[in-house]
Amino acid sequence: MTGNQQDYEPKHKRDLTRRKVVVAGAGAAVAVGAGATLASGAFADETTSSTSASSTSSAEVCYKLTSETTEGPYYIDADKLRRDITEDKEGIPLVLDLKVIDSETCKPIRNAAVDIWHCDALGIYSGYESLSTGGGGTTPTDAPSGTPTGEPPSGAPSGGTGGGGHEEPTDDERYLRGTWKTDKHGKVTFKTVFPGWYRGRTVHIHTKVHVGGEWTDAGYEGGNTCHTGQFFFDETSVLASAEVEPYSTSTTERTTLDEDTIYDQSGTTGGLLKLKYNKKNIAKGVTGSLTMGVDPDATNEGTSL
Repeated sequence: MTGNQQDYEPKHKRDLTRRKVVVAGAGAAVAVGAGATLASGAFADETTSSTSASSTSSAEVCYKLTSETTEGPYYIDADKLRRDITEDKEGIPLVLDLKVIDSETCKPIRNAAVDIWHCDALGIYSGYESLSTGGGGTTPTDAPSGTPTGEPPSGAPSGGTGGGGHEEPTDDERYLRGTWKTDKHGKVTFKTVFPGWYRGRTVHIHTKVHVGGEWTDAGYEGGNTCHTGQFFFDETSVLASAEVEPYSTSTTERTTLDEDTIYDQSGTTGGLLKLKYNKKNIAKGVTGSLTMGVDPDATNEGTSL
């Protein structure tokens, strides 16, 4: 692949033992609204931005295994090797400071490949725009009130169980998706936007952690997927985001954190992010941090949950 390549083959036509990636250029455009300065500054100084994820590392005790969840139907195998996954999507700037440790030894896991992917501010997933049920705009006059339209995306099939099989991509868009490797401290930082919501699911971000593979010029190859999970946001932050455009234009009914069928209500072990932001102006940007305790010898693809 090249950095300018725009065409993507369906997943079933790719070699599934290779996570082919595209290195994003340093000049990639970012449009994240009024809070760009705050988020860009935090991301530019990686040492500063990742500190919050391990500010208590000196007193850190061994973590429980972070909860495994479903992969959902909208996973695309690592098309972009990059830390800034924003592309041109509008929304509240979000910096994710993550750390990956061995849950048994508490030692950081270096050179792990961490994937994240999520919907945009209006509930749309790249690669699956025609299947997503985003909430922007006005409900059609010929649609009966309360009648759902489209297929429920990302692990929210009929019945609300959060399962569902993998769907093949329907378009070549890849915004809000990316993969990057952990450093010697097990840390990795991503720059993105605060996700929106869609029918049947609370606000969330998907993640996978791959270990035991090899980083090459082609990307990350081999190894095993030791963790498949999701990150969640507390209700206070989501309600604050809903007052900011474009989130405020959504017409989709929101599922609360307590109502979600995937979040297991276990706090950080279940993927609940620790958030920092200006409580009077969330539009300036949010920093979310979490330590993921994983079993590097396990295989958790998240496709049979």
